[in-house]
Parts: sequence; structure tokens; C-alpha cells
Amino acid sequence: MNVSTDKPFKIVYSLFQHQYLGYLFESFAVHLDALGNLTLLYQNISRVNAHEFVAGLDDDDYELISLMDAMQQDVVTKRYVGQRRMLPNDFFLKTYDPKTGDKLLQETIERDLGRKRFRIMELLCKAAGTTENGLREKWLFEMANDGNPVTRRIIIEPRPATIWFHFKRNPDHTVYYPTMYHLGDKIEFQHRNAVLVCQEPAWLLLNHRLYTFENEVDGKKIQPFLRKGNILVPKHLEDLYYEKFILPLIESFDVKAQGFRIENLAPQPQPQLQFSEVGSGAQSVLFDQESPATAPATASKMSFKLSFAYGKFTFGANFHSVRSAKMEKQGDDYIFYRICRSTNIEREALEWLAATGLDLRAGKAVLDKSTAFAWLTRHTGELAEKGFIVQQCAQDGKRYFMGKSHINLTARENLDWFDIEAQIQFGEYLIPFLKIRKMILQKQREFTLPNGEIAVIPEAWFTQYGDVLGFMEETDHGFTIQKHHLALLDELHQGKLAEVTMTRKLKKLQDFDQIEDFALPNGFRGELRPYQKAGYNWLKFLREYHFGGCLADDMGLGKTVQTLALLQEESERAKRENLPHQASLLVMPTSLLYNWQMEARKFTPRLRVLAYTGSNRAKNPAQFDQVDLVLTSYGIVRLDAADVFSKYCFNYLILDESQAIKNPDSNIAKAVRKLGATNRLVLTGTPIENSTMDLWSQLSFVNPGLLGSRSFFQQHFQQPIEKKNDQVSLAKLQAIIKPFILRRHKSQVATELPEKSEKVHYAIMTAEQEEEYEQVKSHYRNTILAHIEQNGVNKSQILILQGLSKLRQIANHPLMVNPDFVGTSGKIRDVMHLIETAVSEQHKILVFSQFVKHLDIVKRELDLRQIRYAYLDGATKDRQAQVELFQQGNHEVPLFLISMKAGGTGLNLTAADYVFLLDPWWNPAVEAQAIDRAHRIGQENKVMIYKFITQNTVEEKILLLQKNKLQLATNLITTEDSFVKNLSSADIESLLG
Repeated sequence: MNVSTDKPFKIVYSLFQHQYLGYLFESFAVHLDALGNLTLLYQNISRVNAHEFVAGLDDDDYELISLMDAMQQDVVTKRYVGQRRMLPNDFFLKTYDPKTGDKLLQETIERDLGRKRFRIMELLCKAAGTTENGLREKWLFEMANDGNPVTRRIIIEPRPATIWFHFKRNPDHTVYYPTMYHLGDKIEFQHRNAVLVCQEPAWLLLNHRLYTFENEVDGKKIQPFLRKGNILVPKHLEDLYYEKFILPLIESFDVKAQGFRIENLAPQPQPQLQFSEVGSGAQSVLFDQESPATAPATASKMSFKLSFAYGKFTFGANFHSVRSAKMEKQGDDYIFYRICRSTNIEREALEWLAATGLDLRAGKAVLDKSTAFAWLTRHTGELAEKGFIVQQCAQDGKRYFMGKSHINLTARENLDWFDIEAQIQFGEYLIPFLKIRKMILQKQREFTLPNGEIAVIPEAWFTQYGDVLGFMEETDHGFTIQKHHLALLDELHQGKLAEVTMTRKLKKLQDFDQIEDFALPNGFRGELRPYQKAGYNWLKFLREYHFGGCLADDMGLGKTVQTLALLQEESERAKRENLPHQASLLVMPTSLLYNWQMEARKFTPRLRVLAYTGSNRAKNPAQFDQVDLVLTSYGIVRLDAADVFSKYCFNYLILDESQAIKNPDSNIAKAVRKLGATNRLVLTGTPIENSTMDLWSQLSFVNPGLLGSRSFFQQHFQQPIEKKNDQVSLAKLQAIIKPFILRRHKSQVATELPEKSEKVHYAIMTAEQEEEYEQVKSHYRNTILAHIEQNGVNKSQILILQGLSKLRQIANHPLMVNPDFVGTSGKIRDVMHLIETAVSEQHKILVFSQFVKHLDIVKRELDLRQIRYAYLDGATKDRQAQVELFQQGNHEVPLFLISMKAGGTGLNLTAADYVFLLDPWWNPAVEAQAIDRAHRIGQENKVMIYKFITQNTVEEKILLLQKNKLQLATNLITTEDSFVKNLSSADIESLLG
């Protein structure tokens, strides 16, 4: 039968009992007659058709309908049967079979339905008997056996009933029974056909009325008495029954007793905080032994537990509990104490502890041991003022020191170092600084005092003093720290953690902007821009204090000219002060020798320069006394380090493009470290290419010991920064290197440079190119992912690089991988079109590629079109001739094809106003270097950069990963972090997806 929504109707709910599932509900729309009475015309409502009856529904009705739908037997069957096909009757017969039924599944179903019943009762009771607050009254009926949903209405009592539990103790047994009251009247419910519609909490259906109870009585406490008057507890079960059953009842409900006492108490609570060890970890060092012996293994964490003492009774922290109960047995008598809890006081104590840093959950907290004792030391006085009793739960007789601990550090400037004095005290005991220093460096956190107590080194000492202690050196007279670590000392001084005295002049090194202005040498020809002059002043200031430095300005900002100005000043200073002659050595890639010669001839013509290179070079260090500056290459240094260079002590040893020594284990890095020099500098536009270890290698060359030993640096900086993104370690590293690395970006200082625009051009693969790409991708995807699953990412890097390299080459042109390929590529087609357009508009273009094979394909296309070009790769003999051909050739030679590796540094190509990057590079900093060949000082035209990316290939995904892998170097010195080494399995799957 259907109920018309055009005529009056009423939404009602009907209760019925299912053979297996207990009490369920259904929702109906019932037609109303002219007098507003319910008729026999009704229609079931579900989520499917509820929208048709929107006029009679509110939000609660929609929730009720959804809940009732979810309780129906077919829905329950489908939920627990899963994908199998089974009729509800078969499911219930199997699940609820008395002998073979699934008891666990029965309990699961009942818990689920119980939650839904409770929510249904909440919603029905919410509007029971009222229309206040805009709520529609919900009508509930008992369903007849014939399915009529409106046989007999059930009245839902909005006010809860109360239950009293009665106990009468006799010599032989204890009688137990409940009584029920509603609005002051006793309700007889035993032997009255009452039923529990809902168990947790109980909802009782009695005489067509539904009752709920105060304190949310569990239905299991009422169920036995629906059919019986009382329960007898035999004498021999009293102890167990009284403790397990009566005690919880007294705590939560009204109880009347005969034969034993119930006393109500309301004493003031006193907070108690207990702490004890958990787990196992570090060992404690015995204080009074010279060698670091160890005590038995101790716990690495401490557990705190908060409780409250109410007179002689103690309860765990729980400010939700209004009452607690305890039981005592005196002879044959039982006494129950019902304690009224001061929940406000308990809550305030808990909140105060949280505000101090001890955040307890369920009254408990676990902290690292050092953190725990630091907290206790810091708040011992306040805890006493707040009335807390602090107790140690001693284990194995161990006692912990609970007093004050201090570390007083003093640093005084000496010639090239700071003298360090330190005093450490735990209570009345003075502790040798050497012992505590070793413990902090070895991360040992506790030791035994002479009185047998265990002292725990505060966690703050590890973080605040760990770096300074790590860089200290032990001498015959105490401890020293090199002046180049003054940033660490100043940080302690600013934080009032150490007393540091230093000269005002040295203090200025913290910020090179405050360094005094030095006059340029007389023999310098030309002008320095303001930022270049600031760089020159910085180099001079480092010289005065015998510090090494890293000039890491962007490409094209004039590192060469700043260095030449310094070297000219050094030559003139030696003559002014009548110093013994010392030449300086400048080491660089072979490709830059000519450029340095030309720049020295232009800006410092008085400097005597020797180009120590070539197979016919005179291997005699005596000749260095006749010149001011020796220019040579990394390759020559590696060959002649032992026989020539190591036999001369240079004034300055300068490395250009110093990323050449980024690997400290390389032969060239080992060779240059052995050379003698009074001062050291490195010049680079990319101080970090792969990892922070690049930085360690270069800065340890210019200032030995600045970043500690290699293992120290790896443990304290590289691993925390690169693997854990530890911002604290990053900030410390920044503070250490700040005075010794100067990096300016073009956007900051070279404001006279014309605008630079970048555009990504997306090429579409040709059909034959796409077929080749997909075939290779499928092969490598399966191979690489299987290899990673078996061996891990780290052991799969060679295979990963091999696969990615092939895919990148096919994205350029399949000919690079398959010489038999017939067809063209979408990228080369677009590149040639843009080249022809740019050449016709009189532009000059730099074309960069990582792959020489790719440049060969471009050359072939240019030759077919008779377009002239200059060319440079690693095999080019006369680099300068190619540079001059492009720079001076006006528009006769509009193109310069350059391999990224051979031409990314040392070239000044300001004739170009277009830069084409044919393939994305793993390291965006290398791309930036290529762009800087054109966008540098001297450029007068707007520079347009095109990046060519083939759609739907690994190239697109490389662009995204570049952005994700840059964070470390951007934070540190704005260069790039390792790309391939930091690829995760997910990254690789995405690249090959």
C-alpha cells in the first residue's frame, strides 16, 4: 500500500523482536484520516524513498531511518557474509546454531546493533512528549504479529528512572535485589513481563512505557530480576562477590545495606607524583673511577604516575569519577567507604602539570630519562608549593639525585683560539669537566655520585653544549676552541649559557656588513660594484684573522675580479711591509686557465702571472719565487703535488670551481690538502651538489677543524639534516659556516641585469617515438621494481640510472638509443622550428644538452638547413676559438651548441639572448649555471630561456621531483641536494609509472 504525500500523513517508528537479532525498529509513513487519526494505510520508509516524505521529516528522522535500515536482517547478512552469496535465514541458522554457532561473530553483531539501538533511543527520547526547540515528537509503536506497525503506542519517558540495589547480609548468605523508582514512585517491574530493549545502557520496556536509568545502568544488572525476586550469595563466596560486584555498585549507584556498613567520606585530596624506570638502555658511569667503567644497565625512560590521597585511601588520577569506593574487612565484618572525589582540584593539578610540560594521559606519562630529571629539577620547588608529594619507586635499591645541577662555561680570547674554563656541580659535588665532556660526546646520560646516588645529565646540556664540546681541543693547560667557532660561543653567550669575552673587531666577523671598508690596491685597474667591494672587504677581513673562506656568489657576479683585487693587494702589502716573497697558487679546471689569464691581464696587469701547465712545463718550484700568481689545473696538481707543489709554501692557495674536491676521498682532494699555504680560499657557484658532505670537504680545506672530523660531521649534521630534516641541526650548521661563506644571488645584487624569462616548452612524441618509449619503459619498470623489492633502493641505483637515462634519451630522440630507428622525434621537430624562427629574427642562441649524441642530431639538422654554429664539448681542443667565433661573429654564427658538462662553467657568452635547454638535468643548479653563461654582468639584452620537455615521459616527472628535492640546499646555501641518492621507492615508481 502506498501513502500519498499529497494527503496528511504521520511518520512513526515500530518496535519488533527478531528471532536472532533481538529488538529491531522500522520506520513508516501512516495515512491520517480527516480527524487526524492514524489509519490502516501505511508504507515502509527507507533511505531509498525518504525524500518523497520530506515534508514530514527532520534531520533526526533521516538519521533514525538510516540507523533502522542498517539493522535489518538482509543488511546484517550482507555485511558479515562479504562477497559470498547466502540467504539471511541460512546465515542465521549457521551463525546462531546452539552447538556449532560462531560465538565471536554473535558478540560482534550484538555490539554493532547495541550501539545503533542506543543511538535510536537517544534520538527518540530527545523529542519524547514535547515539541520544544522545534523538535517533532517521535511516535513509537509495538508491531503486531501480522505486521501492523501501529498496534499499540509506546510512551518514551523523557526523565530517567533510578535503581536502588539492596543487600541484606545473613549468617548463611547475602540477599541481593534491586528496586526501581520513577518520579518518586516505586515501579514494580519483576514478574511483569518487562523486557530490556537495549542492554548498554539499559532501556526497559514495561507496560508499554520505555524507561532509561540514571548513571547508565548496565542491563546485565537488571536482567536476572525480570523473572525472579532476588539472588542469594552463599557465605563462602562473600569475599569475592563483595569485592568484584558490590564495591563497584557502591561506587556508582545508590545502595542500601543491612549487615555491613557503608560510610560516606569527603576528605581533601593531596596529589602524589610517583616516578620509576621503564625499559632498558644506557649505562651509568661510575664517578670515582678514572677509566669510564659502567654500572649495571639502566632504563632509558622514566614513567610518571599521578594519584590522589584521600585520607588513608589513594586513587589514580581520573577527574571524571565523582565517587570512588574502598572495602575493608575487620574480622567477620565488612566496611565500605564511599569517597566523594574533588574533581575540580584533581583537574587543576592535572592541568598545571600539563602547563609545565608533563602531559599525562590517563594519569600517566613516559619521558626520556634526561628530560624527566630536567623537568623534576626545574619544578621541584613549585611541586612542593602546590602540595605535591613526589616519590621515587626505587628499583634494585637505586636512588636518583634530585638536587640542582649547574654548568658554568667561560671562554676568553687568546691569539688564535679561545681558552675554555668550566665548572660543573651536582648538589655539593664538583665534577671534573673532562669526565662530563666525554659523557656528553658519547651520549652517556647518567653517572654515580660519591654518595651512591645516580645523577642524570640534563638533556639541555646535550643540545646546548654538545657542539661546543665536540669542537674543543684538550691541551696541557686545559681546553681551547678555535676562533673560527666563535659563532657557537656567541650563541651560548647570547643565550646566557656561557661567559664569552672577545675583541670588538673579532665580534664583527659575525656579520660581514659591519666590516670596515678597505681601500683597493693601487695596481688594480677597473671598478668594483658595491657588492663586489663588500666581498673584497670580507676577503681582506678573513686575511687579517688568518681565516679561510668560500666565496660562493652566483655565476656571473665576478668572483674572479674580487679575488684578483685581493691578490693584487697581497702583492702590494708584501712590498710595503718588506715581507719575504710568497707566490699564490690558483687551481682550476683546465677550461678556465685562459679566462683567468685574460682577466688578470685586464684588471691586475702588474701581477706577475705564471701559467704552470702543458706537457713541457718546468717542474722546478724555485721559479715560483719569480712570480706573484701561479695558475694551474687540477690535473697538473694531481700529477705534480709531491714533486713540485708540496716543496713550496704559498701565500694563498685558491681553488676555483672547488666542487672538484667535494668528494674528500678523491685523489685531487687528498692532493690539495697536503699543499702548504698561509691562507686558503675556495671559489664556487655550487658549494653543494650532492650532499652536505660536499660542504664539509670544501670548508674543512679552507678552515681545518671548522666542521669537526668527518665522522663527527656525519653524525651531528649530515645524517640529522639529510635523513631526518632536523631543523635544529640545520640552524647550528648555518651558524657555524655563516662567517666563512659569502653567497650573493643575482636577484639581490645585480639589479642592473636585464630581465630573464623562463618558459617550459612541452613537445609531443611522434607515434613511432611513443611506441619505442613505452616498450623500453615497460621493460625497465618491471626489472627495476623487482630489483628494488629484492635488494632495496640503495643497491639498485646503477640499474635505476641506466633505465632513467635510456628513457630520457628516447624522450629526446630514439636514435640516441636505437641506431636503426626510422622516424623523428617531437622534441627535435619543435627545437628546429624555434631555432629557425629565432635565427630569422636575428637572435643569438646557446643550445645546451647533457648528451653529446643529442647535439650530434641537432648538428645534422643544422647542416641540412645550412645554419652556422659554434660547438663545444669535452673533446674540443681550442675552446676559446669557439667562444670568439660565437661572441664576435655578429649574426653570421647565431648558434652555440654546448655540452652541459663542458660548458656549464667558465664561459662568458653575453652575445646570446636565447638559451635552449634541450633536456632537464638532475641538478637544477647545473641548469642555472648554463643559463648564467648568457645572463651575467655585461649582458644588455633580455634573456629568454626555453626548457624543452617531452610530454608523458620521465622528463615531466623530473621537473616535479626537482622541486621536492631542493629543500635542504635552499635552506642551507641555496643550492641543490642530492637527487638520485634521495629517490625513494615511491619516487621511482612514479617516474616509471
